[in-house]
Amino acid sequence: MGLAMGKLMLGKIIVETPKHEVLHTGDGYEIRKYPPCVAAEVTYDPKEMKGDRDGGFQVLANYIGAFGKPQNTKPEAIAMTAPVITSSGGGEAEPIAMTAPVITSSEPEPVAMTVPVITAEGREEKASKVTMQFLLPSKYTKAEEAPRPTDERVVLREVGERKYAVVTFGGLAGDKVVAEKAEGLKAALEKDGHAVTGPFVLSRYNPPWTLPPLRTNEVMFPVK
Repeated sequence: MGLAMGKLMLGKIIVETPKHEVLHTGDGYEIRKYPPCVAAEVTYDPKEMKGDRDGGFQVLANYIGAFGKPQNTKPEAIAMTAPVITSSGGGEAEPIAMTAPVITSSEPEPVAMTVPVITAEGREEKASKVTMQFLLPSKYTKAEEAPRPTDERVVLREVGERKYAVVTFGGLAGDKVVAEKAEGLKAALEKDGHAVTGPFVLSRYNPPWTLPPLRTNEVMFPVK
């Protein structure tokens, strides 16, 4: 097991997390502004991962070298970050423009893992697809600066500045609990006059094997 995985195993988060500015503190939630970053992303059908909705975790972990030799063209190990982000509630993931090409290098390079890992779930014709993201360490400011994945399923994307309303909670992030948190957060935002601009995402700061009492999760709605 890689060192990065071990650091998150007991729930203590000592890896890089996304920098943000708290713009407002409401009743049980915060509104945060996040700066631009680079994300590694994989889209897949859970059926192809033996029914595992988090099956993309292994693919992305291999890219950064969390379990062994990094699967990128340098190869370069990439530090692990937190959290892992999953969109839920039947909504679509926030669209992220790819503003730069991914450039091939001659040697693989390990990339540090950041948290969160972001997973987006579509609906209707996209219902079977899941998109999971790792946000790369802040030293990578452009997609072409990060090592190119050797697994063609992994895509590097530049994520622009964004603003989210966030509620934090522990324990298991099952569908029922997440839906309740999202419903409560949306109601609080509407009460306070904040405009929600898209579906929520789920941020998970720990690997799937972390004991429930030690987990940190966040439901996040994009807002104006």
